[in-house]
Amino acid sequence: MDKKSVIDILEEIGVMLELKGESESRARAYYWAARVISSLDVPLETLIAENKLKELKGIGKALSAKITELVTTGRLQYHENLKSSFPETLFELLKIPGMGPKRLKAVYDTLGIKSLGELEYACHENRLISLKGFGIKTQEKILLGIQQLKRYQGQYLYDFAQKEAEKILSLIAQHSKVIQSSVVSSLRRKVEVIKEIDILASTNDKMKVMDFFTSLKDIESVTVKGDAKSNVTLPLRYTQGQGQALNTGINVNLYTVSDAQFPYVLRYLTGSEEHNIAIRDRAAKMGFEMNEDGLFKDGKFIECKDENQIFHKLGLAFIPPELRENTGEIELAERDALPKLIEESDIKGTFHVHTTYSDGISTVAEMAEAAMKLGFTYLGISDHSQYAAYANGMKPDAIQKQHREIDTLNCKFDNFKIFKGIEADILPDGSIDYDDAILAAFDFVIASVHSKFNMTEEEMTKRNIKAIENEHVTMLAHPTGRLLLGREGYPVNVAKVIDAAAANDVVIELNANPHRFDLDWRYCKLAKEKGVKISINTDAHNLDELRYTYMGVGIARKGWLEAKDVINTMNLREVCDVYSR
Repeated sequence: MDKKSVIDILEEIGVMLELKGESESRARAYYWAARVISSLDVPLETLIAENKLKELKGIGKALSAKITELVTTGRLQYHENLKSSFPETLFELLKIPGMGPKRLKAVYDTLGIKSLGELEYACHENRLISLKGFGIKTQEKILLGIQQLKRYQGQYLYDFAQKEAEKILSLIAQHSKVIQSSVVSSLRRKVEVIKEIDILASTNDKMKVMDFFTSLKDIESVTVKGDAKSNVTLPLRYTQGQGQALNTGINVNLYTVSDAQFPYVLRYLTGSEEHNIAIRDRAAKMGFEMNEDGLFKDGKFIECKDENQIFHKLGLAFIPPELRENTGEIELAERDALPKLIEESDIKGTFHVHTTYSDGISTVAEMAEAAMKLGFTYLGISDHSQYAAYANGMKPDAIQKQHREIDTLNCKFDNFKIFKGIEADILPDGSIDYDDAILAAFDFVIASVHSKFNMTEEEMTKRNIKAIENEHVTMLAHPTGRLLLGREGYPVNVAKVIDAAAANDVVIELNANPHRFDLDWRYCKLAKEKGVKISINTDAHNLDELRYTYMGVGIARKGWLEAKDVINTMNLREVCDVYSR
């Protein structure tokens, strides 16, 4: 093992000893040994061969033996035993500037954070602010450090990519030489994780548009520049306020075509690949030749003014971009039997909102006012329950205080109502962490798994089903517990959970937080077929996050959902009939 690797392992041992709560002197001994070795100008192999390693200041017999084992065998059993007691992803957090061993221990011990994605999510929920030695500025710096690490991973959450795409598209669309423009590819299909941004523009002066695009002040570098395609990389940027960092550093491609080609290339670049192959095969069977640039009959280009006309030429109803995954949309479009997908304008309110009563940063009144500004007519407050101590979960006295406040506020409203809810923890045995008397006081109860993710699929499935069967449970939240780009969902048989929800008339949440988008859109269609209603919930912890509702609508559309499948589309009177106690 080379010198650098030995130093890295000694420092890692020091970190692990700190994490385990060992004496500072033990950890410092390994840090010191790493410093001593880094300053050596004599090869370690020479010192070992001459038995002089233990003569170095601060390196005694025990450390000398460990370093010798490292250098001569390439491994150290003591190091491997220590490391096996920690999650593999934990040490990735040390790469974040300012995240030293003490802070790592704090977030690991107090919040159970063990991966980059979990730490980022905790920052967005403002959970680091109250930890000793942290605060808003530290949280902001940690978020920026996370973005610096993630920028090279090549994957980005949908909302970050969308924000960047919208800004660039607006600039492109305003250019005098651009006729039509659109975001395309996976972003247009509302895929939850994006690799890069693709934009299409039609123009009669391709190079002028490309010159404009590649000279935008808000780019870091130009990778490719041509008259048909150019590629740029966006810089890492940071915005002050609530610790929000923009996940940039993403690649952006601009494609330019003639206006006659635009509808065809728009359809082609939107994809998906599987959908495109199926469409091309259909065209061939109908006697057409189809490629990315157009539709041809006997070598003659067939002009279509938009995508709708292209689908019509192929005997199909228009297929919304979100559905273009070759999961049955073409067959239904042939029969003009596609669902009438939910629209943003269908939304009347939302549930699963946190306030200062648990780990939110806005009051009940502030959340209600923000909801009204969005045009909502109701809002479901559901702070964390008592088991979630890490999130300041509510004890019974806090519940009573919150309910009195909600009653007071509701007396002041016309055509708007706050519903009293709770995000109650599903305990490992499937029970809920309040007794029946307390649960009966809420208008609705959201049940959530927040702990012990390492259960088997059978155990976790039974755990969720038992909670669903609780007579007080109204809704199941983020049913797989996943954090996109951060944590895989816990093992659970989603189909069986959906069956249980159908049997017990329990709503399943589509958590619209872009870190979650859980229920996954791939299961929304199954839930719809089983008659299970979906609630598009924001899981908002601040005012801005109420807008996640609209991203949730995009995922719901991708899951084939119609307005009738989503409870948020009910009007206030209908919700009162169902949920008012």
